[in-house]
Amino acid sequence: MREVNVVGVRVEMPSNQPIVLLREADGERYLPIWVGAVEATAIAFAQQGVVPPRPLTHDLLRDLLAATGNELDEVQITEVKDGIFYATLVLGDGVEVSARPSDSIALALRTGSRIVCAEEVLDEAGLAVPDEEEEEVEKFREFLDQINPEDFDATKGSD
Repeated sequence: MREVNVVGVRVEMPSNQPIVLLREADGERYLPIWVGAVEATAIAFAQQGVVPPRPLTHDLLRDLLAATGNELDEVQITEVKDGIFYATLVLGDGVEVSARPSDSIALALRTGSRIVCAEEVLDEAGLAVPDEEEEEVEKFREFLDQINPEDFDATKGSD
């Protein structure tokens, strides 16, 4: 497993489909995962530190873990089959729960848990970005800094 960081979320054009972009912590590969609008908003909220007046589903899950004395040890993105990504939540006591990557990432951001990805997933779906393309990545990061969660239409798709 390789540790990955969340670069951010954006809307893929022309399909208007949200994407969460992950990057190897110690590497050059990026992993784009198409997600639903609700999950994209939840991820963007967590990255921007937005605290809603009432807990969203991922906030509820975080609070439920804390109230029961559990913690999220890590999120594992375990496989990709026919373009669909799969993840596992690994709790502090070793219990593993199958989950969608988008929900898992949103929860990891709220709990400060690390996110790791199977080497096979990065090999199959990861995109290497050579140094000369790093400028494009920087433009993407600037775009992410200016996008708001409200830019996502909650009526479109899911992962």
